[in-house]
Amino acid sequence: QVHLVESGGGSVEAGGSLRLSCVSAGDRYSNHCMGWFRETPGKGREGVATLDKFGRTTYTESVEGRFTIAEDDAKNTLYLLMNDLQPADTATYYCAAYVGLRRICPSQWQVDNANWVGWGQGTQVTVSS
Repeated sequence: QVHLVESGGGSVEAGGSLRLSCVSAGDRYSNHCMGWFRETPGKGREGVATLDKFGRTTYTESVEGRFTIAEDDAKNTLYLLMNDLQPADTATYYCAAYVGLRRICPSQWQVDNANWVGWGQGTQVTVSS
């Protein structure tokens, strides 16, 4: 399994912005759906956004209109652009690849599905009010 490396987290005030990056060593997941997830001690892990190889995106309702998932294939890098951050967005953010399907994402988040692979150490995002 090739691990992904997340970066770009930090501490910001409400209304601020951050850009998270997720780098893959090589093109191991170049034909797979990619996703961003976040985890907090009280809520567990939840899906944030997914991007399939046809450019289709899915967002959890709470981030719709504020977050954008994008990728740069040439750099093997996945991004999460986060605007208008709110305290509720405070979490550790992870990226993963879905290897159970080629090119498309699962119909539901399925955060506990073992086909989501490549989990790194995550990057912490803290938003103060």
